[in-house]
Amino acid sequence: MSMFLEKLEGVKIRFDQVAEQITDPDVISDMKRYVTLNKEYKSLEPLIDAYKKYKNIVTNINSSKEILATESDPEMREMAKMEIEELESQVEPLESEIKILLLPSDPEDDKNAVLEVRAGTGGDEASIFAGDLYRMYGKYFDAKGWKYSITSATEGTSGGYKEVVVEVTGSKVYGTLKYESGVHRVQRVPQTETQGRVHTSAASVAVLPEAEEFDIELNQSDIRKDTYCSSGPGGQSVNTTYSAVRLTHMPTGIVVTCQDQKSQLKNLDKAMKELRTRIYNLEHQKYLDEISSKRKTMVSTGDRSAKIRTYNYPQGRVTDHRIGLTLYNLPAIMDGDIQEIIDKLQMEENAERLKESGMA
Repeated sequence: MSMFLEKLEGVKIRFDQVAEQITDPDVISDMKRYVTLNKEYKSLEPLIDAYKKYKNIVTNINSSKEILATESDPEMREMAKMEIEELESQVEPLESEIKILLLPSDPEDDKNAVLEVRAGTGGDEASIFAGDLYRMYGKYFDAKGWKYSITSATEGTSGGYKEVVVEVTGSKVYGTLKYESGVHRVQRVPQTETQGRVHTSAASVAVLPEAEEFDIELNQSDIRKDTYCSSGPGGQSVNTTYSAVRLTHMPTGIVVTCQDQKSQLKNLDKAMKELRTRIYNLEHQKYLDEISSKRKTMVSTGDRSAKIRTYNYPQGRVTDHRIGLTLYNLPAIMDGDIQEIIDKLQMEENAERLKESGMA
């Protein structure tokens, strides 16, 4: 127990320092530093709460042991024994929780995200499935209380999307959604199939942590901006005003478009956000490629062909291939009930990280 308390006391000292610094006028006036410290404060809070609880349990166990060692009254001794038993049963689960909280958190996890769903092999059926996945995620975001909006989309010829790019904002969005990156495969009888045969189609999902202004400096002279008329649904004004924006980042060749807002300024703002995210992710990919070789829960961005999940309609089953998880509640999952899958992936990743750190 003492090893934990020593570690946690060090964390508590840091927490108190950060708490003091974020009220310092010099720090408040330096926005970048203030934002960084505020994030650190919030990320340490759960660990400090666990530390207080843990310290309290250890103190009470020691007090009860002292009673056992010095008290001769049988009733008092019995109460002390029961107290020790009750408290000691809480130690192990709390230690497991603290071990995970002590793991260095990925600074990307707290970020908002850009989610891309693209139809893969399978023609019209793949576009319909990409649309189904977009709907599934939308329902999940609603349940989480997250906000989301389409940045750009190309509709499929028979419904769904050839590709759809969505900006998602809320609490720990990237840390939750990052496990969704990879190829999602569907096995079902397509609406277009007359013989009733089961086909296999696929859509790829990519989740990128959204870069903040502090993360990357963009040089305006490196960006070419083009405007054009929006296409698709949205009323008369969509097709008559040059509100859609295309940005090209010359040094990297990255191109982003945004046409979902009626105002060119709003589209420009969203496109700049996405451009910043994509440039930032060139670096982030190197990190992802490195950890994906160690952890089965994460797919390397260079290996977008990795099949992570299969949705089998005839059997009503969903299988996540990374952890061998099979659930027979496909309709609920397609309605956004994907939390159980994400929880299991997080548990698996935590187990892998604990092993890496030697704390397992």
